[in-house]
Amino acid sequence: MKKDWMKYTGSMQQLAYIRPLTYREGRSEQMNAWEVKAGDLAFHVMADKCLDISDLSYKGMNMTFLAKPGLEGRNHFDTNGQEAQRSIMGGLFFTCGLENICAPCTVDGKDYPMHGRMRTTPAEHTGSDARFDGDDYVLTLHGEMREAELFGENMVLRRTIETRLGSNSVLVTDEIENQAFRPEPLMLLYHCNMGYPFLDETCELVLPTRKVTGREEFSREHEEGWNRMEAPKDHEPEYVFIHELGEAEDGRTGAMVINHGKQTALFLEFNRKNLPYFMEWKSLASGDYVLGLEPSNSSVYGKKYHVEQNSVHYLQPFEKEVNQLRFTVIEGREAIEEKKKMILAWK
Repeated sequence: MKKDWMKYTGSMQQLAYIRPLTYREGRSEQMNAWEVKAGDLAFHVMADKCLDISDLSYKGMNMTFLAKPGLEGRNHFDTNGQEAQRSIMGGLFFTCGLENICAPCTVDGKDYPMHGRMRTTPAEHTGSDARFDGDDYVLTLHGEMREAELFGENMVLRRTIETRLGSNSVLVTDEIENQAFRPEPLMLLYHCNMGYPFLDETCELVLPTRKVTGREEFSREHEEGWNRMEAPKDHEPEYVFIHELGEAEDGRTGAMVINHGKQTALFLEFNRKNLPYFMEWKSLASGDYVLGLEPSNSSVYGKKYHVEQNSVHYLQPFEKEVNQLRFTVIEGREAIEEKKKMILAWK
């Protein structure tokens, strides 16, 4: 494969590359990022926002959601209560945590911003590489983010992102370490967001769900249609569904969004060992049309709920946890059906 590619290319950057860039206008002014191209797959990684992936496209088709404020860097209101909604972009995923994953709240006199602070934390010790590993052309990015406070927590998230030319897959590996000398709470949610034109009324969500429950009464009224997207509706409230997922013997589980009209799917795979919770965010609202997949180590009911239930997850001093998320684009009816059977067998 290596020699075959190089017979046809003057530079491998004809087929795959990682390029650093800095945005120059609007809310994204001066934000640093990387542009990644690997054959049919393309995406951007935000160096200044937790190495989150802001978009993903396949053969030129956007697959992810971008909220109305558009692409933006860090803002003064990022962690200011409900105002944080003005800085939530969407993207292939953004990282929620590490002290709070949901709505803003105050617990024991301390304020916790919406979806936490990690999603706006800039990366340090960053780097990238594009090279052959045998016949595989491998592209990698890495860096670390620190969430810390004087006399408070000292949590480090080390992230590596990898893709291989021709694989149509992106692997995200996170190592979270508590570098404080006391146990620290760890709340973590990966907010993965599908959008148009990949997401439309022909889409189906496939989950190995054992039980589904609406978060509130309005969502409970729509539980029957949790796995189907419909056309956009003006002023439609969001639905949030809580799923109890099945898994393989080794803890692997996943979610797949299928666009039946385009015969294209996006498969998200993760392990329930450290991410036992899963929420679905479904918004049919015109202009806010999105399907969110949310593997998490904490409940959607948030920090207050876990404090009251005495169920907060802690990392001990210098303890580490490792999570992996794999996003894979699947094309063709036969390949999609095969993957669907695998997922449903996890029940």
